[in-house]
Amino acid sequence: MRGRKLFKRIVLVLLAAVVVLTIVYWDLVSYAARQGYGQLSIVWKARPVEEFLVDPDFPDSLKKRLLFIDEVRKYAIDSLGLKDTENYKTMYDQKGKEIMWVVMACKPFALEPKEWEFPIVGTVPYKGFFNEKLAVQLKDQLEKEGWDVIIRNPGGWSTLGWFTDPILSKMLNRSEGDLANLIIHEMSHATIFVKDSIDFNENLATFIGDRGTEKFLTDRYGEISLQYRTYIGEDKDYLKYVDHMLRGARYLDSLYKGMGPELSDTVKRGRKKAAISHIVDELDTLSLALASKPSERFRSRLPNNAYFMNFRQYQEKQSVFWDERMKFASLREYIRYLSERYPFL
Repeated sequence: MRGRKLFKRIVLVLLAAVVVLTIVYWDLVSYAARQGYGQLSIVWKARPVEEFLVDPDFPDSLKKRLLFIDEVRKYAIDSLGLKDTENYKTMYDQKGKEIMWVVMACKPFALEPKEWEFPIVGTVPYKGFFNEKLAVQLKDQLEKEGWDVIIRNPGGWSTLGWFTDPILSKMLNRSEGDLANLIIHEMSHATIFVKDSIDFNENLATFIGDRGTEKFLTDRYGEISLQYRTYIGEDKDYLKYVDHMLRGARYLDSLYKGMGPELSDTVKRGRKKAAISHIVDELDTLSLALASKPSERFRSRLPNNAYFMNFRQYQEKQSVFWDERMKFASLREYIRYLSERYPFL
């Protein structure tokens, strides 16, 4: 009898603790529940690639893309040494719509991102949603608090093994090189991911995606192939753009650090706007093959600090990884070294 009473008390204490923790961390619990539901909904509705390949109504051109993804996936595993998972064996039909919105925020007068704390992955400088309305609500809230905010739609993402990541139908609209890069990038996350180190994780996945794609295209098609030359041409333009934005980020960083407390926010905003306008105007001095006047994209609205921070999180450490990579005989050996040095989560 006494044992039953003790057991009941323990159960009640545990239930009370769960209730209290749920109340205290309600925002995190509800967010996790929504994200889990959104991801599971996509996983459940995804169909095996084989079904699309035998579907007579599914375009042959897209079937080729599905077979191409499988080839990239196998290459990433066999030749690059990335982790073998069940990812990219199913496809979710987006029906031409966006399905995820990522909110990023940055201080108005410093290139310092807002960060959110999550279990397992740790501190993260962005927050994703499968509901556009909720993403916009967070954006509006953060802007009222004074943050610089952007919302972007990722072409893909990695759930780090928590779910089986499907191919998203909009991926199939990409060029071969761009598509290969996306798949290798996301597979890198499922292989190497360090807690509380998003800048490291994203920069590394970018590096492996870029270098892995170059190797895949040369091994499959050759360096004189149209596929390889198209990818390299697009990449050259993009890298020029990236370098310009990273220089702009350093310029803004220096500007903000030189702003003393005696300056009013009005003066700071004026100097910030002038600096960003200059960075945008200077875009047109770049020699780009695919765009004659890249500043046009910002005609209606200038980029903000969150936009520049995004480039830092994905691109700023490329030279560091390149220098380290050159100490190894192959990209595969470098990835093996990184996998051993940085245990997954």
